[in-house]
Amino acid sequence: MKVLLDACVWGHVQVALSANGHDVIWVGDWDADAGDEEILGRAFAEGRILRILVTLDKDFGELAIIRGMPHHGILRIVGFSARQQAAVCLSVLNSHGTQLESGAIITAAPGRLRIREG
Repeated sequence: MKVLLDACVWGHVQVALSANGHDVIWVGDWDADAGDEEILGRAFAEGRILRILVTLDKDFGELAIIRGMPHHGILRIVGFSARQQAAVCLSVLNSHGTQLESGAIITAAPGRLRIREG
């Protein structure tokens, strides 16, 4: 699965997802922060899933829902430590990857998973 990680996601998540066979780009490796709109647009143009975009930032959901920006799926992780982020991402990708690829917006929080179908 192709994944774009927002800069606010711990960089080690890239290593963990790549080790599990995912094609991962981390925005933290870019020369400069492009801003949310450009990140979402680039993720869509490259056919990548957003936070997945994996992100901690709710702004991407607002861009997708309120402004109608196209996307291939968004995973927002909330309330997890940096060291927990990779395990949460892998779990959601494994159990809900098809929904994300269909444009779902998923919010994962400790003890809770909210899915807005695409």
